[in-house]
Amino acid sequence: MSGRDAMQPALGADLVCEAVRCACLGELQAMKPGNVSFYADGHGMTAGDFERSARAVAPLLSLPGLTVGERIYSAIDATRGVAGCNTNLGIVLLCAPLAHAALHVRPGQTLQATLVETLENLDEHDTALTYRAIRLARPGGMGVVQEHDISTKEPRASLLQVMAAAAHRDRIACQYAHAYADVFEFAEPHLRARLNRWRSEPWAVVSVYLALLAAFGDSLVERKHGLLVAHRLQLDAGYLGAQLDAQSEPAHMLERLSVFDRWLKRKGINPGTTADLVVAALLVKGLHDHMQTTGLAPVSGRETGSGCCFPPVLSLTT
Repeated sequence: MSGRDAMQPALGADLVCEAVRCACLGELQAMKPGNVSFYADGHGMTAGDFERSARAVAPLLSLPGLTVGERIYSAIDATRGVAGCNTNLGIVLLCAPLAHAALHVRPGQTLQATLVETLENLDEHDTALTYRAIRLARPGGMGVVQEHDISTKEPRASLLQVMAAAAHRDRIACQYAHAYADVFEFAEPHLRARLNRWRSEPWAVVSVYLALLAAFGDSLVERKHGLLVAHRLQLDAGYLGAQLDAQSEPAHMLERLSVFDRWLKRKGINPGTTADLVVAALLVKGLHDHMQTTGLAPVSGRETGSGCCFPPVLSLTT
């Protein structure tokens, strides 16, 4: 399946665009400690920056006829025009293959299976455009590596090969290398389970954000602040997540989450990769909902599981 496959889109571009936009805006509705939301700005960025970015990139990520690399570069270029800073590189890197797969999923095929085909068909052109997009976004915390370093010219490797080489140190690259397992098998089931329980998407988002942090840590935090800080954040997220999960009324946790949010922002700690994974989970949920509504394709049990538990926890930073 080529990036320029001319077949009729399986999901219309309007539905994919809506799913992308709603995922980006839905993540902003939640109090995610350390991260920008409508509750609190931070790290030199505002919720308005993210909102403008979401509205700018959704039509580009869902435009039929583009390659994945073209989706990524056009979205980051548009973001620079409306926000002037890096609000959404991780979001775009995660959402571009998902949107591309949704536009090409065939009847009877799951979204994740189509995503695997999309990732396997990425080529050097996708790599070149993605590297250009990353340089344009100028993200912090990238570091320098020997293989496929972003500061050098584009490597002669597919985007999937490049991401696989970085999977051990970057959770977004890990999704490319492992068919978005964190999203399909962990985050989306957890999101649906908390939605069913609380009937509140913002609080379900908070729960999945904390669950992802507790289970996997945040690779951006680890690169910028070191393993010790990242591990402590992981433990604190698990503690708060367990407290939240015990609530029949999750709003009772707002003050505790706000205190932790302010502490993290004073320290300059931003679990941005985890927030990006939350957007991807919201997008997958939205795409699955559209697929079920249109009767397009089955959704496997692995993609709509009953949720997950928080790992053992120890302490909360004060």
